[in-house]
Amino acid sequence: MKRFIESNEEKNYDLIVVGGGITGGAVAYDAAKRGLSVAVVEKNDFGWATSAATSKLIHGGLRYLNNLEFGLVRESLVERRVLEDIAPNFVYPLGFVFPHYKLFKTSRLLIRTGLTLYDILAFDKKKTKDKSKIIPNHKWLSKKKTIEMEPNLKKDKLKGGSIYYDCRSIAPERLTLGFLKSAEKYGADIANHAEVTSFIYSDKNKITGVKVKDTINNVEKEVKGKLVVNCAGPWADIVLNIADKSDTTHSIKRSEGIHIVTKKKISNNPVVLITPEGRHFFTIPWRGKSIVGTTDNPYEGDPNNYKVSKLAIDTIIKDFNDSFGTGTLSFTDIEYTYGGLRPLVDTDTEETYDSSRKYEIYDNAKDGMDGLITVEGGKYTTSRHLGDTVVKMSLKKLGKKIEKTTTKDEYLAGSEIEDMEAFMSVVHSSYKDQFSKKTIEYVARHYGTECHNVFELAKNDKKLKEVMNNDGEILAQVIYAIKNEMSLTLDDILFRRTGMGPYGELSKKDIEKIADLAGKELGWDAKRKENEIKKINEMRTLPK
Repeated sequence: MKRFIESNEEKNYDLIVVGGGITGGAVAYDAAKRGLSVAVVEKNDFGWATSAATSKLIHGGLRYLNNLEFGLVRESLVERRVLEDIAPNFVYPLGFVFPHYKLFKTSRLLIRTGLTLYDILAFDKKKTKDKSKIIPNHKWLSKKKTIEMEPNLKKDKLKGGSIYYDCRSIAPERLTLGFLKSAEKYGADIANHAEVTSFIYSDKNKITGVKVKDTINNVEKEVKGKLVVNCAGPWADIVLNIADKSDTTHSIKRSEGIHIVTKKKISNNPVVLITPEGRHFFTIPWRGKSIVGTTDNPYEGDPNNYKVSKLAIDTIIKDFNDSFGTGTLSFTDIEYTYGGLRPLVDTDTEETYDSSRKYEIYDNAKDGMDGLITVEGGKYTTSRHLGDTVVKMSLKKLGKKIEKTTTKDEYLAGSEIEDMEAFMSVVHSSYKDQFSKKTIEYVARHYGTECHNVFELAKNDKKLKEVMNNDGEILAQVIYAIKNEMSLTLDDILFRRTGMGPYGELSKKDIEKIADLAGKELGWDAKRKENEIKKINEMRTLPK
Protein backbone atom coordinates (compact mmCIF):
# COMPACT_ATOMS: atom_id res chain seq x y z
CA MET A 1 0.00 0.00 0.00
CA LYS A 2 1.32 3.43 -0.96
CA ARG A 3 0.31 6.68 0.71
CA PHE A 4 -0.59 8.92 -2.22
CA ILE A 5 -0.71 12.10 -0.12
CA GLU A 6 3.10 12.13 -0.05
CA SER A 7 3.49 12.24 -3.83
CA ASN A 8 3.59 15.39 -5.94
CA GLU A 9 1.33 13.97 -8.64
CA GLU A 10 -1.84 16.01 -9.21
CA LYS A 11 -5.04 14.33 -10.35
CA ASN A 12 -8.67 15.22 -10.74
CA TYR A 13 -10.52 12.23 -9.28
CA ASP A 14 -14.02 11.10 -10.09
CA LEU A 15 -14.60 10.39 -6.39
CA ILE A 16 -12.94 11.56 -3.18
CA VAL A 17 -13.98 9.37 -0.24
CA VAL A 18 -13.67 11.00 3.19
CA GLY A 19 -13.33 8.28 5.83
CA GLY A 20 -11.35 5.05 5.81
CA GLY A 21 -13.64 2.84 7.88
CA ILE A 22 -15.64 -0.06 6.49
CA THR A 23 -18.14 2.23 4.74
CA GLY A 24 -15.44 4.30 3.04
CA GLY A 25 -13.54 1.14 2.14
CA ALA A 26 -16.62 -0.46 0.59
CA VAL A 27 -17.48 2.68 -1.41
CA ALA A 28 -13.90 3.04 -2.64
CA TYR A 29 -13.67 -0.62 -3.67
CA ASP A 30 -16.95 -0.62 -5.56
CA ALA A 31 -16.13 2.66 -7.31
CA ALA A 32 -12.59 1.65 -8.28
CA LYS A 33 -13.74 -1.75 -9.52
CA ARG A 34 -16.25 -0.02 -11.82
CA GLY A 35 -13.41 2.02 -13.30
CA LEU A 36 -13.79 5.33 -11.47
CA SER A 37 -10.70 7.19 -10.33
CA VAL A 38 -10.84 7.27 -6.52
CA ALA A 39 -8.99 8.90 -3.64
CA VAL A 40 -9.54 7.91 0.01
CA VAL A 41 -8.47 10.15 2.89
CA GLU A 42 -8.74 9.13 6.55
CA LYS A 43 -8.03 11.53 9.43
CA ASN A 44 -6.59 8.82 11.69
CA ASP A 45 -5.93 5.22 10.65
CA PHE A 46 -8.05 2.86 8.60
CA GLY A 47 -10.82 1.24 10.63
CA TRP A 48 -9.66 2.86 13.89
CA ALA A 49 -13.04 3.96 15.28
CA THR A 50 -16.51 2.46 14.77
CA SER A 51 -15.24 -0.26 12.43
CA ALA A 52 -12.95 -1.60 15.15
CA ALA A 53 -15.50 -1.33 17.98
CA THR A 54 -17.64 -4.29 16.97
CA SER A 55 -18.65 -7.53 18.69
CA LYS A 56 -16.49 -9.20 16.03
CA LEU A 57 -19.57 -10.61 14.33
CA ILE A 58 -21.06 -10.63 10.84
CA HIS A 59 -24.73 -11.07 11.57
CA GLY A 60 -28.23 -10.74 10.20
CA GLY A 61 -29.56 -8.73 13.11
CA LEU A 62 -31.93 -11.13 14.82
CA ARG A 63 -33.16 -8.46 17.22
CA TYR A 64 -34.24 -6.21 14.34
CA LEU A 65 -37.16 -8.60 13.82
CA ASN A 66 -38.64 -7.06 16.98
CA ASN A 67 -38.92 -3.80 15.02
CA LEU A 68 -40.40 -5.64 11.99
CA GLU A 69 -37.40 -4.56 9.90
CA PHE A 70 -37.63 -7.58 7.62
CA GLY A 71 -35.91 -5.81 4.72
CA LEU A 72 -32.88 -4.89 6.83
CA VAL A 73 -32.62 -8.42 8.22
CA ARG A 74 -32.87 -9.98 4.75
CA GLU A 75 -30.24 -7.59 3.39
CA SER A 76 -27.96 -8.41 6.33
CA LEU A 77 -28.39 -12.17 5.87
CA VAL A 78 -27.57 -11.91 2.16
CA GLU A 79 -24.48 -9.86 2.94
CA ARG A 80 -23.45 -12.30 5.66
CA ARG A 81 -23.26 -15.01 2.99
CA VAL A 82 -21.47 -12.68 0.55
CA LEU A 83 -18.77 -11.89 3.13
CA GLU A 84 -18.32 -15.61 3.81
CA ASP A 85 -17.69 -15.96 0.07
CA ILE A 86 -15.40 -13.01 -0.60
CA ALA A 87 -13.48 -13.00 2.72
CA PRO A 88 -13.31 -16.70 3.67
CA ASN A 89 -10.24 -16.33 5.89
CA PHE A 90 -11.96 -13.67 8.02
CA VAL A 91 -15.59 -14.88 8.33
CA TYR A 92 -16.71 -18.19 9.89
CA PRO A 93 -20.05 -19.69 11.04
CA LEU A 94 -20.60 -19.40 14.79
CA GLY A 95 -23.28 -21.00 16.96
CA PHE A 96 -24.92 -19.13 19.86
CA VAL A 97 -26.63 -20.64 22.87
CA PHE A 98 -29.90 -18.79 23.43
CA PRO A 99 -31.46 -19.63 26.82
CA HIS A 100 -35.26 -19.52 27.15
CA TYR A 101 -36.81 -18.20 30.34
CA LYS A 102 -40.36 -17.94 31.57
CA LEU A 103 -40.43 -14.29 30.60
CA PHE A 104 -42.19 -12.70 27.64
CA LYS A 105 -39.10 -11.50 25.76
CA THR A 106 -37.34 -14.85 26.11
CA SER A 107 -40.34 -17.16 25.98
CA ARG A 108 -40.06 -20.34 23.93
CA LEU A 109 -42.93 -19.37 21.63
CA LEU A 110 -41.52 -15.92 20.87
CA ILE A 111 -37.99 -17.22 20.28
CA ARG A 112 -39.25 -20.17 18.21
CA THR A 113 -41.13 -17.76 15.98
CA GLY A 114 -38.17 -15.40 15.65
CA LEU A 115 -35.56 -18.07 14.90
CA THR A 116 -37.82 -19.82 12.40
CA LEU A 117 -38.38 -16.53 10.59
CA TYR A 118 -34.62 -15.84 10.75
CA ASP A 119 -33.93 -19.17 9.00
CA ILE A 120 -36.62 -18.48 6.40
CA LEU A 121 -35.15 -15.06 5.60
CA ALA A 122 -31.75 -16.76 5.16
CA PHE A 123 -33.20 -19.30 2.70
CA ASP A 124 -30.11 -19.13 0.46
CA LYS A 125 -27.50 -19.46 3.23
CA LYS A 126 -26.33 -22.84 1.94
CA LYS A 127 -25.22 -21.36 -1.39
CA THR A 128 -21.71 -20.57 -0.17
CA LYS A 129 -18.69 -21.08 -2.42
CA ASP A 130 -16.88 -22.98 0.34
CA LYS A 131 -19.06 -25.75 1.82
CA SER A 132 -17.36 -25.36 5.21
CA LYS A 133 -19.12 -21.98 5.42
CA ILE A 134 -22.66 -23.39 5.27
CA ILE A 135 -24.75 -22.17 8.21
CA PRO A 136 -27.19 -24.71 9.76
CA ASN A 137 -30.76 -23.99 10.84
CA HIS A 138 -31.39 -23.36 14.52
CA LYS A 139 -31.83 -26.27 16.92
CA TRP A 140 -33.77 -26.71 20.16
CA LEU A 141 -32.22 -27.75 23.46
CA SER A 142 -33.80 -29.28 26.52
CA LYS A 143 -33.28 -27.57 29.86
CA LYS A 144 -30.81 -30.31 30.83
CA LYS A 145 -28.81 -29.96 27.60
CA THR A 146 -28.81 -26.16 27.88
CA ILE A 147 -27.32 -26.35 31.38
CA GLU A 148 -24.80 -28.98 30.25
CA MET A 149 -23.58 -26.59 27.55
CA GLU A 150 -23.53 -23.56 29.85
CA PRO A 151 -23.53 -24.52 33.56
CA ASN A 152 -23.28 -20.86 34.61
CA LEU A 153 -26.62 -19.84 33.15
CA LYS A 154 -29.13 -18.47 35.62
CA LYS A 155 -31.37 -21.44 36.52
CA ASP A 156 -34.36 -19.54 37.86
CA LYS A 157 -37.29 -19.78 35.39
CA LEU A 158 -35.03 -21.41 32.75
CA LYS A 159 -37.20 -23.52 30.42
CA GLY A 160 -34.62 -24.71 27.90
CA GLY A 161 -32.67 -23.17 25.06
CA SER A 162 -31.72 -23.17 21.42
CA ILE A 163 -28.69 -22.81 19.19
CA TYR A 164 -28.78 -20.42 16.25
CA TYR A 165 -26.01 -19.39 13.89
CA ASP A 166 -24.42 -16.21 12.62
CA CYS A 167 -20.77 -15.55 11.77
CA ARG A 168 -17.61 -14.59 13.60
CA SER A 169 -15.38 -11.88 12.13
CA ILE A 170 -11.93 -12.75 13.45
CA ALA A 171 -10.38 -9.35 12.66
CA PRO A 172 -12.76 -6.50 11.70
CA GLU A 173 -9.83 -4.10 11.37
CA ARG A 174 -8.06 -6.36 8.87
CA LEU A 175 -11.30 -7.09 7.02
CA THR A 176 -11.75 -3.33 6.61
CA LEU A 177 -8.17 -3.18 5.35
CA GLY A 178 -9.05 -5.93 2.86
CA PHE A 179 -11.66 -3.67 1.25
CA LEU A 180 -9.13 -0.84 1.01
CA LYS A 181 -6.46 -3.12 -0.44
CA SER A 182 -9.01 -4.26 -3.00
CA ALA A 183 -9.78 -0.65 -3.88
CA GLU A 184 -6.06 0.04 -4.32
CA LYS A 185 -5.75 -3.08 -6.47
CA TYR A 186 -8.18 -1.45 -8.91
CA GLY A 187 -6.36 1.87 -8.93
CA ALA A 188 -7.63 3.82 -5.91
CA ASP A 189 -5.21 6.21 -4.21
CA ILE A 190 -5.32 5.90 -0.43
CA ALA A 191 -3.92 7.80 2.55
CA ASN A 192 -4.35 7.49 6.30
CA HIS A 193 -3.48 10.22 8.81
CA ALA A 194 -4.83 12.68 6.25
CA GLU A 195 -7.45 15.00 7.72
CA VAL A 196 -9.87 17.11 5.68
CA THR A 197 -9.57 20.70 6.90
CA SER A 198 -11.70 22.51 4.31
CA PHE A 199 -13.55 22.13 1.02
CA ILE A 200 -12.65 23.67 -2.32
CA TYR A 201 -15.43 25.44 -4.24
CA SER A 202 -15.46 26.51 -7.89
CA ASP A 203 -16.58 29.92 -9.14
CA LYS A 204 -19.99 28.32 -9.78
CA ASN A 205 -20.27 27.40 -6.08
CA LYS A 206 -19.72 23.69 -6.68
CA ILE A 207 -17.47 21.54 -4.52
CA THR A 208 -14.40 20.53 -6.52
CA GLY A 209 -12.19 18.96 -3.89
CA VAL A 210 -10.83 19.12 -0.36
CA LYS A 211 -7.82 20.46 1.47
CA VAL A 212 -6.12 17.72 3.45
CA LYS A 213 -3.58 17.96 6.24
CA ASP A 214 -0.94 15.22 6.30
CA THR A 215 -0.73 14.91 10.09
CA ILE A 216 2.43 12.81 9.94
CA ASN A 217 4.50 15.30 7.96
CA ASN A 218 2.50 18.40 8.98
CA VAL A 219 1.85 19.63 5.45
CA GLU A 220 -1.36 20.49 3.62
CA LYS A 221 -2.36 19.36 0.15
CA GLU A 222 -5.27 19.96 -2.20
CA VAL A 223 -7.08 16.91 -3.54
CA LYS A 224 -9.29 17.74 -6.53
CA GLY A 225 -12.33 15.72 -7.52
CA LYS A 226 -15.68 15.81 -9.29
CA LEU A 227 -17.56 14.38 -6.33
CA VAL A 228 -16.85 14.02 -2.60
CA VAL A 229 -18.47 11.23 -0.57
CA ASN A 230 -18.69 11.84 3.17
CA CYS A 231 -18.21 8.43 4.85
CA ALA A 232 -17.01 9.84 8.17
CA GLY A 233 -19.49 7.87 10.31
CA PRO A 234 -19.88 9.57 13.72
CA TRP A 235 -17.96 12.53 12.29
CA ALA A 236 -20.32 12.96 9.29
CA ASP A 237 -21.92 16.10 10.72
CA ILE A 238 -18.51 17.60 11.49
CA VAL A 239 -17.49 17.10 7.85
CA LEU A 240 -20.80 18.68 6.77
CA ASN A 241 -20.14 21.70 8.98
CA ILE A 242 -16.69 22.07 7.41
CA ALA A 243 -18.22 21.92 3.93
CA ASP A 244 -21.24 24.15 4.53
CA LYS A 245 -20.61 27.85 3.89
CA SER A 246 -24.02 28.87 5.24
CA ASP A 247 -24.97 29.43 8.88
CA THR A 248 -26.60 25.99 9.11
CA THR A 249 -25.33 23.69 11.86
CA HIS A 250 -25.55 19.99 11.10
CA SER A 251 -25.87 17.30 13.76
CA ILE A 252 -26.44 13.56 13.87
CA LYS A 253 -27.56 11.09 16.53
CA ARG A 254 -24.82 8.94 18.05
CA SER A 255 -24.93 5.77 20.10
CA GLU A 256 -22.12 4.45 22.29
CA GLY A 257 -21.26 0.75 22.27
CA ILE A 258 -18.59 -0.71 24.53
CA HIS A 259 -17.18 -4.19 25.12
CA ILE A 260 -15.09 -5.65 27.91
CA VAL A 261 -12.51 -8.39 27.49
CA THR A 262 -12.12 -10.62 30.55
CA LYS A 263 -8.80 -12.05 31.73
CA LYS A 264 -10.19 -15.59 31.55
CA LYS A 265 -12.80 -17.32 29.42
CA ILE A 266 -16.15 -17.13 31.23
CA SER A 267 -18.43 -19.18 28.95
CA ASN A 268 -17.94 -22.39 27.01
CA ASN A 269 -19.85 -21.08 23.98
CA PRO A 270 -21.09 -17.79 22.58
CA VAL A 271 -24.23 -16.99 24.60
CA VAL A 272 -27.06 -14.54 24.04
CA LEU A 273 -27.94 -12.86 27.31
CA ILE A 274 -30.99 -10.77 28.15
CA THR A 275 -30.96 -8.08 30.80
CA PRO A 276 -33.92 -7.81 33.22
CA GLU A 277 -35.00 -4.79 31.12
CA GLY A 278 -35.12 -6.94 27.98
CA ARG A 279 -31.96 -5.71 26.19
CA HIS A 280 -29.78 -8.37 24.60
CA PHE A 281 -25.99 -8.67 24.63
CA PHE A 282 -23.38 -11.41 24.17
CA THR A 283 -20.58 -13.22 25.89
CA ILE A 284 -18.25 -14.69 23.28
CA PRO A 285 -15.09 -16.79 23.82
CA TRP A 286 -12.17 -14.94 22.25
CA ARG A 287 -8.49 -15.90 22.12
CA GLY A 288 -8.64 -17.74 25.45
CA LYS A 289 -10.63 -14.90 27.02
CA SER A 290 -14.21 -13.62 26.61
CA ILE A 291 -15.73 -10.55 25.00
CA VAL A 292 -18.85 -9.22 26.72
CA GLY A 293 -20.93 -6.59 24.95
CA THR A 294 -22.35 -4.47 23.69
CA THR A 295 -24.04 -1.45 25.22
CA ASP A 296 -26.25 0.90 23.26
CA ASN A 297 -26.51 4.28 24.97
CA PRO A 298 -26.92 7.84 23.65
CA TYR A 299 -23.76 9.91 23.29
CA GLU A 300 -24.09 13.68 23.18
CA GLY A 301 -20.51 14.92 23.23
CA ASP A 302 -17.83 15.68 20.67
CA PRO A 303 -16.79 12.38 19.00
CA ASN A 304 -13.18 13.58 19.05
CA ASN A 305 -13.28 13.47 22.85
CA TYR A 306 -14.92 10.05 23.19
CA LYS A 307 -13.42 7.57 25.66
CA VAL A 308 -14.81 4.53 27.43
CA SER A 309 -15.84 5.57 30.94
CA LYS A 310 -15.69 3.68 34.23
CA LEU A 311 -19.47 4.16 34.51
CA ALA A 312 -20.04 2.41 31.17
CA ILE A 313 -17.86 -0.51 32.28
CA ASP A 314 -19.71 -0.77 35.60
CA THR A 315 -23.01 -0.84 33.69
CA ILE A 316 -22.00 -3.75 31.49
CA ILE A 317 -20.60 -5.64 34.51
CA LYS A 318 -23.96 -5.20 36.28
CA ASP A 319 -25.87 -6.38 33.19
CA PHE A 320 -23.66 -9.44 33.01
CA ASN A 321 -23.98 -10.27 36.70
CA ASP A 322 -27.76 -9.89 36.49
CA SER A 323 -27.92 -12.28 33.54
CA PHE A 324 -25.17 -14.88 33.87
CA GLY A 325 -22.91 -16.67 36.29
CA THR A 326 -22.67 -16.24 40.03
CA GLY A 327 -22.95 -12.46 39.95
CA THR A 328 -19.33 -12.00 40.99
CA LEU A 329 -17.69 -10.56 37.85
CA SER A 330 -15.80 -7.44 38.93
CA PHE A 331 -13.61 -4.69 37.54
CA THR A 332 -10.50 -6.66 38.51
CA ASP A 333 -11.56 -9.48 36.14
CA ILE A 334 -11.27 -7.17 33.13
CA GLU A 335 -8.13 -7.06 31.02
CA TYR A 336 -9.15 -4.60 28.32
CA THR A 337 -12.11 -2.56 27.16
CA TYR A 338 -12.94 -0.91 23.86
CA GLY A 339 -15.76 1.25 22.61
CA GLY A 340 -16.99 3.29 19.70
CA LEU A 341 -19.77 5.51 18.43
CA ARG A 342 -22.43 4.48 15.95
CA PRO A 343 -24.06 7.05 13.67
CA LEU A 344 -27.84 6.58 13.65
CA VAL A 345 -30.46 7.87 11.20
CA ASP A 346 -33.54 7.27 13.36
CA THR A 347 -34.11 10.61 15.06
CA ASP A 348 -37.67 9.77 16.09
CA THR A 349 -36.72 6.95 18.47
CA GLU A 350 -35.92 8.11 21.97
CA GLU A 351 -33.91 5.03 22.93
CA THR A 352 -30.82 4.30 20.81
CA TYR A 353 -31.21 0.56 21.46
CA ASP A 354 -34.47 0.65 19.48
CA SER A 355 -33.05 2.84 16.72
CA SER A 356 -32.72 1.30 13.28
CA ARG A 357 -29.38 0.25 11.81
CA LYS A 358 -30.55 1.19 8.34
CA TYR A 359 -28.60 3.75 6.34
CA GLU A 360 -29.44 6.84 4.36
CA ILE A 361 -27.56 8.50 1.50
CA TYR A 362 -28.02 12.23 0.93
CA ASP A 363 -27.24 14.33 -2.09
CA ASN A 364 -26.18 17.57 -0.39
CA ALA A 365 -26.79 19.64 -3.52
CA LYS A 366 -30.21 20.54 -2.11
CA ASP A 367 -28.42 22.04 0.90
CA GLY A 368 -26.21 24.25 -1.24
CA MET A 369 -23.30 21.81 -1.29
CA ASP A 370 -23.38 20.47 -4.83
CA GLY A 371 -20.67 17.89 -5.37
CA LEU A 372 -21.07 16.30 -1.93
CA ILE A 373 -22.86 13.08 -0.96
CA THR A 374 -23.21 12.07 2.71
CA VAL A 375 -23.73 8.57 4.08
CA GLU A 376 -25.31 8.18 7.51
CA GLY A 377 -26.13 5.11 9.60
CA GLY A 378 -25.59 1.52 8.53
CA LYS A 379 -23.96 -1.53 10.06
CA TYR A 380 -20.72 -3.34 9.36
CA THR A 381 -22.38 -6.40 7.80
CA THR A 382 -24.24 -4.46 5.09
CA SER A 383 -21.38 -2.13 4.15
CA ARG A 384 -20.55 -3.84 0.85
CA HIS A 385 -24.13 -3.38 -0.36
CA LEU A 386 -24.12 0.18 0.95
CA GLY A 387 -21.03 0.82 -1.18
CA ASP A 388 -22.89 -0.44 -4.24
CA THR A 389 -25.82 1.89 -3.51
CA VAL A 390 -23.59 4.93 -2.97
CA VAL A 391 -21.67 4.33 -6.20
CA LYS A 392 -24.90 4.01 -8.19
CA MET A 393 -25.92 7.48 -7.00
CA SER A 394 -22.42 8.77 -7.73
CA LEU A 395 -22.44 7.38 -11.26
CA LYS A 396 -25.77 9.05 -11.90
CA LYS A 397 -24.45 12.42 -10.71
CA LEU A 398 -21.31 11.96 -12.80
CA GLY A 399 -23.42 11.15 -15.87
CA LYS A 400 -21.83 7.73 -16.27
CA LYS A 401 -23.45 4.43 -17.23
CA ILE A 402 -24.69 2.36 -14.29
CA GLU A 403 -23.90 -1.34 -14.46
CA LYS A 404 -24.32 -4.08 -11.85
CA THR A 405 -21.60 -4.30 -9.23
CA THR A 406 -19.38 -7.37 -9.20
CA THR A 407 -17.92 -6.93 -5.72
CA LYS A 408 -20.18 -9.70 -4.41
CA ASP A 409 -18.57 -12.22 -6.76
CA GLU A 410 -14.84 -11.51 -6.36
CA TYR A 411 -12.57 -12.36 -3.45
CA LEU A 412 -11.12 -9.45 -1.51
CA ALA A 413 -7.39 -8.85 -1.97
CA GLY A 414 -5.54 -11.45 0.09
CA SER A 415 -8.64 -13.61 0.48
CA GLU A 416 -8.44 -15.54 -2.82
CA ILE A 417 -9.12 -18.91 -1.18
CA GLU A 418 -11.58 -21.39 -2.67
CA ASP A 419 -11.34 -23.96 0.13
CA MET A 420 -10.23 -22.81 3.59
CA GLU A 421 -9.57 -26.30 4.93
CA ALA A 422 -7.38 -27.19 1.94
CA PHE A 423 -5.60 -23.82 2.17
CA MET A 424 -4.84 -24.26 5.87
CA SER A 425 -3.58 -27.80 5.27
CA VAL A 426 -1.14 -26.60 2.61
CA VAL A 427 0.12 -23.71 4.77
CA HIS A 428 0.66 -25.98 7.78
CA SER A 429 2.56 -28.47 5.61
CA SER A 430 4.70 -25.73 4.10
CA TYR A 431 5.85 -24.12 7.35
CA LYS A 432 5.54 -26.78 10.06
CA ASP A 433 9.32 -27.14 10.33
CA GLN A 434 9.92 -23.39 10.80
CA PHE A 435 6.98 -22.14 12.88
CA SER A 436 4.68 -23.35 15.66
CA LYS A 437 1.18 -24.57 14.90
CA LYS A 438 -0.28 -21.51 16.66
CA THR A 439 1.79 -19.09 14.59
CA ILE A 440 0.87 -20.79 11.33
CA GLU A 441 -2.81 -20.83 12.31
CA TYR A 442 -2.90 -17.17 13.30
CA VAL A 443 -0.88 -15.75 10.41
CA ALA A 444 -2.58 -17.86 7.73
CA ARG A 445 -6.09 -16.82 8.75
CA HIS A 446 -5.34 -13.14 9.41
CA TYR A 447 -3.24 -12.57 6.28
CA GLY A 448 -4.82 -15.07 3.89
CA THR A 449 -2.79 -15.52 0.73
CA GLU A 450 -0.42 -12.77 1.92
CA CYS A 451 0.71 -14.99 4.81
CA HIS A 452 3.60 -16.32 2.69
CA ASN A 453 5.11 -12.82 2.61
CA VAL A 454 5.01 -12.63 6.41
CA PHE A 455 6.59 -16.06 6.79
CA GLU A 456 9.32 -15.20 4.29
CA LEU A 457 10.22 -12.07 6.27
CA ALA A 458 10.69 -14.22 9.36
CA LYS A 459 12.63 -16.90 7.52
CA ASN A 460 15.04 -14.29 6.18
CA ASP A 461 15.62 -12.68 9.59
CA LYS A 462 15.52 -15.05 12.56
CA LYS A 463 14.93 -12.15 14.98
CA LEU A 464 11.54 -11.64 13.33
CA LYS A 465 10.48 -15.19 14.24
CA GLU A 466 10.15 -14.20 17.90
CA VAL A 467 6.68 -15.07 19.25
CA MET A 468 4.98 -12.19 21.08
CA ASN A 469 1.84 -13.73 22.62
CA ASN A 470 -0.10 -16.93 23.27
CA ASP A 471 -1.74 -16.75 19.85
CA GLY A 472 1.64 -17.12 18.15
CA GLU A 473 1.95 -13.65 16.65
CA ILE A 474 5.50 -12.84 15.56
CA LEU A 475 7.68 -9.76 15.09
CA ALA A 476 7.66 -10.21 11.31
CA GLN A 477 4.09 -8.87 11.36
CA VAL A 478 5.41 -5.54 12.63
CA ILE A 479 7.75 -5.11 9.68
CA TYR A 480 5.07 -6.28 7.24
CA ALA A 481 2.62 -3.74 8.67
CA ILE A 482 5.09 -0.91 8.05
CA LYS A 483 6.42 -1.95 4.65
CA ASN A 484 3.20 -3.24 3.11
CA GLU A 485 0.20 -1.93 5.03
CA MET A 486 0.75 1.80 5.58
CA SER A 487 1.32 1.62 9.33
CA LEU A 488 2.77 4.90 10.56
CA THR A 489 2.23 4.79 14.32
CA LEU A 490 2.67 2.21 17.05
CA ASP A 491 -1.09 1.91 17.62
CA ASP A 492 -1.60 1.38 13.85
CA ILE A 493 0.65 -1.65 14.23
CA LEU A 494 -0.45 -3.05 17.57
CA PHE A 495 -4.21 -2.45 17.41
CA ARG A 496 -5.19 -2.70 13.74
CA ARG A 497 -2.57 -4.54 11.66
CA THR A 498 -1.78 -7.07 14.38
CA GLY A 499 -3.66 -8.22 17.48
CA MET A 500 -0.78 -7.67 19.86
CA GLY A 501 -1.96 -4.46 21.50
CA PRO A 502 -5.30 -5.01 23.24
CA TYR A 503 -4.35 -7.77 25.63
CA GLY A 504 -2.03 -7.86 28.62
CA GLU A 505 0.48 -10.38 27.32
CA LEU A 506 2.86 -7.72 26.01
CA SER A 507 5.19 -6.53 28.74
CA LYS A 508 6.70 -3.03 28.85
CA LYS A 509 9.90 -4.59 27.54
CA ASP A 510 8.01 -6.15 24.61
CA ILE A 511 6.40 -2.81 23.73
CA GLU A 512 9.78 -1.09 23.81
CA LYS A 513 11.22 -3.83 21.59
CA ILE A 514 8.44 -3.36 19.03
CA ALA A 515 8.82 0.43 19.24
CA ASP A 516 12.58 0.10 18.59
CA LEU A 517 11.86 -2.07 15.55
CA ALA A 518 9.17 0.28 14.23
CA GLY A 519 11.17 3.38 15.00
CA LYS A 520 14.13 2.11 13.02
CA GLU A 521 11.92 1.46 9.98
CA LEU A 522 9.99 4.76 10.25
CA GLY A 523 12.87 7.03 11.27
CA TRP A 524 11.62 8.03 14.72
CA ASP A 525 13.82 10.02 17.05
CA ALA A 526 13.91 9.27 20.79
CA LYS A 527 11.15 11.78 21.62
CA ARG A 528 8.80 10.40 18.97
CA LYS A 529 9.37 6.84 20.18
CA GLU A 530 8.72 7.89 23.77
CA ASN A 531 5.42 9.51 22.77
CA GLU A 532 4.36 6.44 20.79
CA ILE A 533 4.99 4.16 23.76
CA LYS A 534 3.17 6.55 26.11
CA LYS A 535 0.08 6.50 23.87
CA ILE A 536 0.04 2.68 23.80
CA ASN A 537 0.28 2.49 27.59
CA GLU A 538 -2.64 4.93 27.87
CA MET A 539 -4.73 2.91 25.42
CA ARG A 540 -4.11 -0.27 27.38
CA THR A 541 -4.95 1.30 30.76
CA LEU A 542 -8.49 0.82 32.10
CA PRO A 543 -10.36 4.02 33.02
CA LYS A 544 -10.44 4.90 36.70
